[in-house]
Amino acid sequence: MIQSLTEEKSYTLTPGPEGTIETQTLEVSIGPQHPSTHGVFRMDVVLDGETVVKLKPVMGYLHRNHEQLAEKMAWLGSMPYTDRLDYFNSMTNNWAYALSVEKLAGIKVPERAEYIRVIVAELTRLQNHASAIGFLLQDLGAWGTPLLYAFREREKILDLFEAVSGSRMMCNYMRFGGVRVDFDDKTLAAAREITTRFPKFLDEFEKLLTENEVLLARCQKIGILPRELAINSSITGPMARASGVEYDVRKVDKYGVYGRFDFRIPLGDVGDVYDRYYIRVLEMRESVKILEQALHNIPQGPHIAPEVKLRNFKIPNGDGYGRIEAPKGELGFYLVSAGDGKQPHRYHVRPPSFINLTILEDMCLGQKVADVIIILGSVDIVLGEVDR
Repeated sequence: MIQSLTEEKSYTLTPGPEGTIETQTLEVSIGPQHPSTHGVFRMDVVLDGETVVKLKPVMGYLHRNHEQLAEKMAWLGSMPYTDRLDYFNSMTNNWAYALSVEKLAGIKVPERAEYIRVIVAELTRLQNHASAIGFLLQDLGAWGTPLLYAFREREKILDLFEAVSGSRMMCNYMRFGGVRVDFDDKTLAAAREITTRFPKFLDEFEKLLTENEVLLARCQKIGILPRELAINSSITGPMARASGVEYDVRKVDKYGVYGRFDFRIPLGDVGDVYDRYYIRVLEMRESVKILEQALHNIPQGPHIAPEVKLRNFKIPNGDGYGRIEAPKGELGFYLVSAGDGKQPHRYHVRPPSFINLTILEDMCLGQKVADVIIILGSVDIVLGEVDR
């Protein structure tokens, strides 16, 4: 929905010197949108004709006080709240928080649990990227087909998550020192079947989209994010890699057991909407490679550290920062333990959606108002972690 903020700023044409036409800028408000789109979010846009000359993201409609709530509850009590940060990717949210607490407490995670974490994280990446592409095509006007194809594959992954955690989206699956429930043979078989069949879906998806002349015309050279600006603005994830920034926390930190897997980091060279689309396709193919290796080599053993007692869980005094490569970029938790160690003294989230949204104006300046919608779609935000 696009509406005028003030009637006094409506678009007018007035005669200029020597018969030329002078124009006035028009200030419009795009949004706030319904939660079934990208979330409750607004953009104040100033237009010269149809060209964007200024853009201000307006957020805060969904603020839920996540960080302050966490400072008033036990360490484990915050785990289900992390599900609500990026409600598409609760498994990776859980992992980032669990990793931060484990670093602070010096907890060693069993190998089988590390492999299970990798498996659910890469399955999460598959369903996130497929859905993000479907939503982007929805923003382009391709109603129905791409998004339904993506959701068809997403449902298979959510069925597996429900089988192992009891919930399709708010999984609350990770625990300090491992995972809540082990993968049995049936669950492993289901994960292998999804992994085996996913490349065929990607081939069909690419046949439909990658060389599509409408997608090429609408997305190439639109919303370019220069490499230097991406670095200077702390942009991470597919957004940064589409601009040629070779940075992936899985490679940099090798957290969990990622150091054991052979996979590459796809990079774009233009940094436009099309590169941000295609980098997600390539990342899904790399996730399939990781899944194949993890499922083939998953060891036997405990799924959670036996010495970790979840009741009366205490953390020694100190502070620490743990981070992972979430589907949208670097997701980190900065935690401070003080006093009796029963709850965080300080709890702060580094959310990729919020950071990646800060350069929205830079990508939109000089573009047409119709392009603003797909540029926002290519960022892949979720307001749960923007307005945490």
